[in-house]
Amino acid sequence: MLKNILRKIFGRPEAKPEVKKTEDKGQRQNNNTGRQQSGQDRQRHDQRPQGNRGRDRTDKPGQGRGQKPEDARRFEKGSKPERGQRPGNDQRSRPAQNPEDRQRREGRPGAGGTQETDRAQRPERGQRPENRQRQERRPRSDGARTAEKPKETRVQDTSWDISQYVVPPAPEKNRFHDFDIRPEVMHAISDLGFQYCTPIQAGILPKALEGLDSAGRAQTGTGKTAAFLIAIITRLLNNPLKEPQRKSPRALILAPTRELAMQIKKDADAFLKYTNLKVLAVLGGMEYREQKEVLAEGEIDIVVATPGRLLDFKKQGNIHLDKIEILVIDEADRMLDMGFIPDVRRIIESTPPKTQRQTMLFSATLTPEVNRLASRWTTEPNVVEIEPERVVVKTIKQVFYLTTDIEKFKILYNLITKRGLDRVIVFANRKDTARDLKDHLSSHGINCSLLSGDVEQLRRVKRLESFRSGGINVLVATDVAARGLHVEGISHVVNFTLPENPEDYVHRIGRTGRAGAEGTSISFATETDAYFLPAIKQYLGEDIPSTYPEDDLLTPLPEPKFPLPQKSRQRRRYPRHGGHGSHGQGGGHHERRPNQGQ
Repeated sequence: MLKNILRKIFGRPEAKPEVKKTEDKGQRQNNNTGRQQSGQDRQRHDQRPQGNRGRDRTDKPGQGRGQKPEDARRFEKGSKPERGQRPGNDQRSRPAQNPEDRQRREGRPGAGGTQETDRAQRPERGQRPENRQRQERRPRSDGARTAEKPKETRVQDTSWDISQYVVPPAPEKNRFHDFDIRPEVMHAISDLGFQYCTPIQAGILPKALEGLDSAGRAQTGTGKTAAFLIAIITRLLNNPLKEPQRKSPRALILAPTRELAMQIKKDADAFLKYTNLKVLAVLGGMEYREQKEVLAEGEIDIVVATPGRLLDFKKQGNIHLDKIEILVIDEADRMLDMGFIPDVRRIIESTPPKTQRQTMLFSATLTPEVNRLASRWTTEPNVVEIEPERVVVKTIKQVFYLTTDIEKFKILYNLITKRGLDRVIVFANRKDTARDLKDHLSSHGINCSLLSGDVEQLRRVKRLESFRSGGINVLVATDVAARGLHVEGISHVVNFTLPENPEDYVHRIGRTGRAGAEGTSISFATETDAYFLPAIKQYLGEDIPSTYPEDDLLTPLPEPKFPLPQKSRQRRRYPRHGGHGSHGQGGGHHERRPNQGQ
């Protein structure tokens, strides 16, 4: 049957010898008679009309579509198709191949060398030959840390001497020279420009450097963070470890908020500048994988953490607290208010007993609840209470404007534009109030940003850095920015809504007037929250008179430059352009009574 089909297609004689199926490729190539006959058949096939070729492709039983007998013999069992060739393709339709390429592919010696040599010299797909070795050594670029990443080390500046840090003695003032502080730390203190200790530093450092427990009370911005950081770093340097320990920090600092934890970590980096100690911030909302890998790869000496993320890491075995030597609880009163005390208690139970560790507790107020916690977690602490002459520093000018909920946005806009304010923090009690306020300011062309609990941590960091560098002029925030946020050059703090807690008022306006600089605090007292004023003034210990806004602050609003987002349009709380209080065009509804939601 096959012979009849071949005779009908190619006109071959019946006496043509049939190639055995067991014949290999080399035997076929050595058969000169077969090659000559195949060449003649191929020539006759190419000279036939185009129509005959079409008839050759008709499907017949036992023959595939377009399959030629030469292909059938070539691809019989025991032989392999050439590279890039499928068994059913017509080899005659392919262009002629270079003999050197065929020799190189088949592994025979020739101009192209052996197959092994060619494979070793051939570059990978999409890769230049000269860059091959370089690409093999290139680390991963997926953003994750690799084990081969070199460890960051800080080299001590041996050219610096304590004699270069000159601070003359002064009556009733303590210098850092008067304490047994390591030269590496003194070098960092000199770079920071510190000269004399603040009262809380002078009271805490002597006992803390000896390893005794401490409990300190001082208002915000008095330098208590520097006090416990200097004590921690000096003690760790004086007592180096004989063997490194992974996932087991030596010092732990607990903070109630992410912003405060990040600020402490930033201050620690400044004091660790000339040491090889390492600090890590363990906090929620950002860099979970990176924090985990840093703990697993290297030896971390100091950890600054918020309770939630630290407990998560501890539960998964990413960190061990059984070798903690120094424990610091910062803003203990804030921990109590935010309900973190159960979490803090679980963390402290994982550390060594209080007789085997040094514990320092700091708070803006030492309430009876805080005192009970101090007695439970410390051993005969050195209690230092700094009674301020005033609750608010003298460098802050406080102003209370009597206005309405509808007019206060107009006053705020005119205050920023007509007074030329370029670095302002505006506080609101509620997250939705802060969001709407930011949208309205942006629609009127004010360069501002939002900082609240709804903003993820990575964006908070970027916005804070932009505010520090001057890329943002107005920061609208809730009380998440009231503590632990230190930005130099803040000229004004505006309480768009008065806080319910008088202590929060002090912490808010404490963002300005820092380090002896002058600042201004402006608070709006409206029909919604004016009843908070008596408690605030009583806490301040002074009767600050309330006034009405100046005439230039009551100028009608201009037309918005940009449209409002849909949500802010649906919850319009402020008058449209040209509005004058309740008689303006399309005045908004009154703001709801604020609460402490952030």
